[in-house]
Amino acid sequence: MKYRYQEEMSPPPPQRVTDVAITRFEHVFEVEPGLMTDHVTQQTFPNWDTLRLVRSRADHLAWMHRHFADKVISGEELLHDLDE
Repeated sequence: MKYRYQEEMSPPPPQRVTDVAITRFEHVFEVEPGLMTDHVTQQTFPNWDTLRLVRSRADHLAWMHRHFADKVISGEELLHDLDE
């Protein structure tokens, strides 16, 4: 097994999904990085770490729910509360 630094640190070219979203990996959507640079310093990390984070997201959310949530509120419910 070889680790190719340049290959791992260079994400695939972005494909625009909407005016504010891009995708570089299948089923992985990102906010257009250019829109975020004023407020959030963008970090560079390896492609494998991006995919690892995406794959472990469900486990992380389940852990957060077990430890911190009394109930799960849908996005639709949140939007309804904002409209009131």
